[in-house]
Amino acid sequence: MHYIDGMVAAVPSANKDAYKAHAIQAAAVFKKHGALSLIECWGDDVPEGQVNSLHTAVMRKPDETVVMSYITWPSKQARDAGWAKIMEDPDMPHDMPFDGGRMIWGGFNVILES
Repeated sequence: MHYIDGMVAAVPSANKDAYKAHAIQAAAVFKKHGALSLIECWGDDVPEGQVNSLHTAVMRKPDETVVMSYITWPSKQARDAGWAKIMEDPDMPHDMPFDGGRMIWGGFNVILES
């Protein structure tokens, strides 16, 4: 089964176009190094929880929107090799239009694909 990298971040709402442009550039680099697909999602119906939520997980400020992204890889091995190349690729944009320090991310083994 595939391997997934998932990410959630808070992006200044005014930076939506800049975020999309950044994602388009990054997607080309990820795919060049083995990613099968990238999905970028702009929060639309993201409720705030009473104890915890995506908002609190990324310390969202009032002028920010929660975004969710995921990258599909053929395998964890392909992902690990891809990331090593991505970090060295001069085409990879490093000027993120959001606070990367509040981004949460991780790698996940797919246990069901339906």
